[in-house]
Amino acid sequence: MAFPTLPDFLKHLESNGELSRVKAQVDPVLEIAAIADRVGKTPAPHGHNERDRNPAAALGGKALLFENVAGHDMPVAINTFGSYWRICQALNCTSLDALADRVQELIKPELPTGLLDKMKKGFDLLKIAGYPPKAVRSGRCQDVVLEGDRADLNRLPIPQCWPLDGDIKSGQVLDASAAAQVADSGKHTGTGKYITLAGIYTKHPETGARNVGMYRVQVHGARLAAMHWHMHHDGARHYRAYASRGEKMPLAIVLGGESVLPYAATAPLPPGVEELLFAGFLNNGGIDLVPCKTIDLSVPANAEIVIEGYVDPTQKLYEGPFGDHTGFYSMADWYPAFHVTAITHTKRPIFPATVVGKPPMEDYYLGKATERVFLPLLKMLVPDIVDYALPISGVFHNCAFFKIRKEYPMQARRVMHAIWGAGQMSFTKFIVVVDEHVDVHDEQAVLFHLFANTDPLRDVETVKGPVDILDHASIEYGWGGKMGFDATQKLPGEGAVRAWPQELATDKATAEKIARRWAEYGV
Repeated sequence: MAFPTLPDFLKHLESNGELSRVKAQVDPVLEIAAIADRVGKTPAPHGHNERDRNPAAALGGKALLFENVAGHDMPVAINTFGSYWRICQALNCTSLDALADRVQELIKPELPTGLLDKMKKGFDLLKIAGYPPKAVRSGRCQDVVLEGDRADLNRLPIPQCWPLDGDIKSGQVLDASAAAQVADSGKHTGTGKYITLAGIYTKHPETGARNVGMYRVQVHGARLAAMHWHMHHDGARHYRAYASRGEKMPLAIVLGGESVLPYAATAPLPPGVEELLFAGFLNNGGIDLVPCKTIDLSVPANAEIVIEGYVDPTQKLYEGPFGDHTGFYSMADWYPAFHVTAITHTKRPIFPATVVGKPPMEDYYLGKATERVFLPLLKMLVPDIVDYALPISGVFHNCAFFKIRKEYPMQARRVMHAIWGAGQMSFTKFIVVVDEHVDVHDEQAVLFHLFANTDPLRDVETVKGPVDILDHASIEYGWGGKMGFDATQKLPGEGAVRAWPQELATDKATAEKIARRWAEYGV
């Protein structure tokens, strides 16, 4: 199984030379984030994934545990998922490709043929039965229970990551007149402190379907915060359902717990698949859940800190700006108000956090996990795909590289449009499709074939559609243009196609010969 608690995970990282303890006093405002950003740009102790050819993939530094945070008695853990090795350890796998193979077996089971196969399938079914969450009566997350005025967000060492976070006077706003009104009144204005690495737990008021998302939360006061989510997120869908009924929505903010939980909260799962079920799959066992103290929700019993409360559909707060994974500040706007009713935590809690910003950052490795784990699901939707990569410069939603086994004219176009219709992949602004022999994890190899194999008049597909809400360059909020590049070898029937030359490559016999004799050459 994966690590049951955050302290267990940190202990494992430290024993493997992947954790640095910072004993010097640090300020949660800007200083912690700046240190984490600088460390994250240094080489990772255990190297990187050989599949990823980008030099930045070897970075990540060490996880950090700040033991002396000014004004607080809780330590802060950060950059815990900030390398290929650490994300694999957290997800209980030897490699992300090995985890993708597990997903492949789960979604595409083969019929057993013999007795031994039937027995093995029987054991596999028993394992699957153990994936759903399990209800328990008590948990370490409720060793200490603070309700009413004792539930104070200011007690938590919540960092501020970037200088203009929460500064509505900076001009990073959607509605300048609204920002001026808020600034003049002094109401609804938040601090620059954000909870960034928490699971946000909600459930639908009618179906009872549970959702766990990872949305940022801006502190506005001791018991008040702004809940940021995009309109297409399940948490926002639950919120709209409560608002239509005129009811307050119970919501829990969960920090820590099993090492698989932060990733499960970010995973773009297919409809109907709960994050906690997926977390149980990653964990090789169901997640223990304990009832909250003041709201009708259940949360992971092994969490470090749980913030209970409700979202009032009649109240909104001005949230932002926020330094985001795009490398820019996302603009301020109105978001639902979250009221704290209780804070529960372990006897000696550790506050987990992350910094998002210009890549490579910790979220790059979480994103790479999604890239690998969901390849089998993407191939089920678009069988033409052999492999794909989300390049670091594309910050996940801006660009994607796909390789296909090309068999007929306009196949690359078919793949582009299929991707633009596939869940959250629909937000991809730029798609490059290459032939099967091209390594999509080598950015230079993809760019070489893009520049060599495309004619702008023939090989570019431009469309309109939804884009990521955080895309500041789109012509409208939430939608804009997208572009696909067919960088494959052109076939007859794909427009004006002249004789296509053969690409340079060493012949197989010579390549094998020099591989055998390489040591002899002394080079």
